Amino acid sequence: MRTLDFAPLLRSSIGFENLNRLVDFATRGEGDAYPPYNIEKLAEDAYRISMAVAGFSRDELELTVQDNVLIVVGKAEQKADEAERQFLHRGIAKRGFERRFQLADTIKVTGAGYADGLLNIELKREVPEHKKPRRIAIDGTAVDAEAQVLAAA
Repeated sequence: MRTLDFAPLLRSSIGFENLNRLVDFATRGEGDAYPPYNIEKLAEDAYRISMAVAGFSRDELELTVQDNVLIVVGKAEQKADEAERQFLHRGIAKRGFERRFQLADTIKVTGAGYADGLLNIELKREVPEHKKPRRIAIDGTAVDAEAQVLAAA
């Protein structure tokens, strides 16, 4: 596999020091694609991760957010009646898993639900005021956004 050199880009950018690390992380193929998942954009600042976790109960699933990483763990517990069952074909995989999602600083997990074999994790982007774009006047003073809107009206 070819590696990409982002050094020329990093020289002319400010605040993208993690770009190289993030691209390396994204280009690394995940060895296991289990369980399958979707990421949806529901609104301007609302997202949902849906994971197909058929066969798992709510008690066997665990969600944790630590250092901007969402960790979803499925603990497959074998029940006594399953040990006695004899399968001729077993197409529904129920094995333990751990799936990690790297979250941006502005993304917060707001809730989770489980229905019809899907684990739905709700996410919301919350941009703090100091990170929102603001207009800078040519003479170097900041221009208040509300004052600009009022002046334009």
